[in-house]
Amino acid sequence: MNDNAPWHAHIYYDASERAVAEALRATFADMMVDDVAPILFIGRMTDGPVGPHPIAQFEIHFSAAGGALVSRAIETTGLRALVHPLTDDDVADHTTLAHWIGQPLDLDISVLDPPGHNQGVARFGVSDF
Repeated sequence: MNDNAPWHAHIYYDASERAVAEALRATFADMMVDDVAPILFIGRMTDGPVGPHPIAQFEIHFSAAGGALVSRAIETTGLRALVHPLTDDDVADHTTLAHWIGQPLDLDISVLDPPGHNQGVARFGVSDF
């Protein structure tokens, strides 16, 4: 695996978990500043459904090298997350190439770009929303 390969995580929360999500987002921001993990981008918190995501979430982008550290940080909060690579296949990224931390959610994959039509890796570091 290429340690510089781009990865993406969507961290989900409900109203009762928002403070925990905010704290995790701040932790990732600290990692970004301190170079503790290769966090490359932190998206804004969306307090409702957006795109294929049925509940509130925020996203982060990171290199493959930071995957284990990112996963551990998410797991310690009890929040659920979808973690996936960024390829040129949005559907596969969010389904067959993805893994869940915590209880999976049903995503609306009908809104995702068909294979070969999204910007894939080129969109790394740019929010989907």
